[in-house]
Amino acid sequence: MKYPPCTSKTVLVTGCSSGIGLATAKLLRARGWNVAPTVRPSSPGPARKTGDMDRLRAEGFDPVALDVTDSASIADAANAVLERFDGQLGALVNNAGFGLTSAIEDAPRAMFRDVFEVNVFGLQELTNCFVPIFRKQGTGRIVNVSSVLGELSLPFAGIYSASKFALEAVSDALRRELFDSGVSVTLIQPGPIETQFSKNLAQKTERYPSNPNSPFLSFYKELIETRKNGTAHRTAGAFMKPPEAVAEKIFQTLESRHPKRRVRITLPAYFGAFAHHALPTAWVDAIMISTLRKRLR
Repeated sequence: MKYPPCTSKTVLVTGCSSGIGLATAKLLRARGWNVAPTVRPSSPGPARKTGDMDRLRAEGFDPVALDVTDSASIADAANAVLERFDGQLGALVNNAGFGLTSAIEDAPRAMFRDVFEVNVFGLQELTNCFVPIFRKQGTGRIVNVSSVLGELSLPFAGIYSASKFALEAVSDALRRELFDSGVSVTLIQPGPIETQFSKNLAQKTERYPSNPNSPFLSFYKELIETRKNGTAHRTAGAFMKPPEAVAEKIFQTLESRHPKRRVRITLPAYFGAFAHHALPTAWVDAIMISTLRKRLR
């Protein structure tokens, strides 16, 4: 489907403290876009987020504070961006997100709630702040960073997968509802990307109480350690790509008159889509269970 070009090369990119978000902000700015990058606001807690804002300023950006779990913060950020860009916005890149490691049987409600608040609820609330602007302009690009796990659910990543499955569903619905608006909605589906995501996942998982009766306690300990020390990245090997590879695809999506509905990055992303759509579920189960047996030994 053909879409009109953006009325202005202005873009809001969420989750720019590191990884895909930061790489995207840098690449888009280098390609002529006026970028408003967001990070979570500073708090009395760890000073890391204050450092994120300062680092972006040192890079020459004017960052926007945004906590997607807080409706007031979402409204404030949306108003600040629209004021900065004279009431217009060319594109929105929803990149902020996180995951947790847990077997479904061990996951408390808080785990599901916290992941969905960021990956789905807050993301869509922010998007809905700009949809009326895009409709009025008759153009706009919405890019939602999903995952290969938005089509293929892995053991111990079920909570994250569930949130990305949900993101895929709401993105598909929104794209179809915007059929006559000139606004495109694209899902980016990365596979393994060389970022801090895995290490952050491990650190966030440790904040939740564990099930002392879980049959997977020793496996959790090993899995968390491999993620914290970076060996989980090494197992991805040749399949892994740098965050700039995702940023390049996002740029192409914003510039193309025919933006794709889904953009897959890395070979595992293509395999995940193939397995989901072409292989019998029993085959996929057999492959995953075989791998899981070896890991649990």
